[in-house]
Amino acid sequence: MFAFTALVALASAALPKVLAHGGVLAYSNAGNWYQGWAPYDTPVGQTSIERPWSTYNPITDPTDPQLACNDDGTSGALQLTATVAAGSAITAYWNQVWPHAYGPMLTYLAQCPGTTCTGVNSNTLQWFKIDEAGLLSGTIGDGYWGDGEMIAQNSSWTTTIPSTVPSGNYLIRFETIALHSLPAQFYPECAQILITGGGSLAPTSAELVTFPGAYSATDPGLTVDIYTQAALTETTYIIPGPPLYGSSASSPAPPSSPTSSPTSAPITSSVPSTVVPPVSSPTAGTVAEYGQCGGIGYTGATACIAPFTCHVLNDYYSQCY
Repeated sequence: MFAFTALVALASAALPKVLAHGGVLAYSNAGNWYQGWAPYDTPVGQTSIERPWSTYNPITDPTDPQLACNDDGTSGALQLTATVAAGSAITAYWNQVWPHAYGPMLTYLAQCPGTTCTGVNSNTLQWFKIDEAGLLSGTIGDGYWGDGEMIAQNSSWTTTIPSTVPSGNYLIRFETIALHSLPAQFYPECAQILITGGGSLAPTSAELVTFPGAYSATDPGLTVDIYTQAALTETTYIIPGPPLYGSSASSPAPPSSPTSSPTSAPITSSVPSTVVPPVSSPTAGTVAEYGQCGGIGYTGATACIAPFTCHVLNDYYSQCY
C-alpha cells in the first residue's frame, strides 16, 4: 500500500504547476493495484487497464467528442483488462490533492460487444450510471459535495459494481464535474474491466445514454452558479445524466436530492432503495468528523462531536461531517 501511495504521489508531483487540473492516475480492486495512463509521457510501451488520455485540462463542452473517456475513443496498443467480481468495490485515484471541491461525482458502465473491449471505440457504446453523489449537505453555494467527499477520501472514489449487472466486458467511467467556474468542467477517465459472477438485470432504455449525448449545455446541474446569493440558500441540486441503474426497472426514477449516496449498493428490481432520515442526537457526541454514526447492522455510537451531525450516505453507512 505504501509503495502504491508513493506511486500516486510521484505521478501527482509530475502535474504541470500552471494547471489546477488532472485526472485518474490509478485504480484498485480486491487488493490488486493498477497504474493508470501517463498522459504526458510517450504512449510507446505504455500498458494499462486505463484508456489512453492526453491532457490534464478539463473538457468544458458537453458535446465534445472526447467526453466519453477524455480521448478519441480508442484503446491503447498494449491495452490491459482487469477482472472484477460483481459486487466488489473498485477505487479510482486522482492526483493529490484534488483542487475542486464543488460538484458531483459519477460512475458509469458500458458493456462492449464481443469478447473484449479492446478495439471498441467508447463513442459507440451505451452507458448507464451506477453511482452518483451531488450536494451531500448544506447549500449549493456553501455546502459539502461529492467532489469534497472525494478529496476527503484521499482524492479517491470507490464504487461498488452492482451484483445484478450481467457478466461481460465493460468500460468503467469515473467522472468528477467541477462547478467552481462556468462552463462546468468535466474530468472523465475510463478503464477496461471484465465483470465476473454477475446477475441478469440489464439496464433499461431509459437508463442508457451515449457520450456525447448524455449531457446538455442547458442542464440545470451544469449551469448552476454557486456564487450567487440565491445559491447560499438553495439546497436542491439536480445531478446531470440518466437515472441510476436499477431505479427505473420497476418504478420511475426519484429526483436527485442533496443526500445522494457517494457509493452505489447492489440494486434489484424488486427491492427498492430505502432512504433513512439523518440521525442526530441532543446529547454530547462521541463520533469524530468523518466517523461512522449509523447504518443497517451498525451498533456503535450515533452522536457526533459538535458541531458535526450524522448524515446518511447510504442504507449501510452514515457519517459525521
